[in-house]
Amino acid sequence: MPRKLKAAALAVLMLVATPGPAAASDAAILRESQDRAAITQLMWTYVRAIDTLNPDAYAAVFTPDGTFNAVKGSDALRKMVVDLKRSQDDRRAKGEAIPAMHHVMSNDHIEFIDKDHARYHYYWMTVFAGQPSGPAPRVAAAGRGVDEVVRVDGKWLIQSRNVAPRD
Repeated sequence: MPRKLKAAALAVLMLVATPGPAAASDAAILRESQDRAAITQLMWTYVRAIDTLNPDAYAAVFTPDGTFNAVKGSDALRKMVVDLKRSQDDRRAKGEAIPAMHHVMSNDHIEFIDKDHARYHYYWMTVFAGQPSGPAPRVAAAGRGVDEVVRVDGKWLIQSRNVAPRD
């Protein structure tokens, strides 16, 4: 094999075998995949916290200054859920049947702004469960949302929830 051809083949082999850029790319892909899974888990935890009316779990998925529409901060977010639970308990005490509540989020898309900020786009419905021999499930409300989520101390949290974006 001529010397120039051997040198060219060696140069191509070195370029193909060099792990530098591929490893960085692989690390970025792995980080984004892990972040997508963590954000998906965050939103599942959010839905379960509100559907079970757990004020501490609900406030815990937000940043300390997190917002849901006009409600801002951990204490106010916790109080929002406490008040909702109290209202349902009062209605039950008066004999009203309160069906289970389900917040359904679908057709979601995670848009990364940078490595520590993302937007979570989705459609949502609030559904009250039906009974086997009673009324059918009822959709109480539906819409589209865009939430801002951020990484704080290695953990993804909701910074703001916007269930009625203008665009």
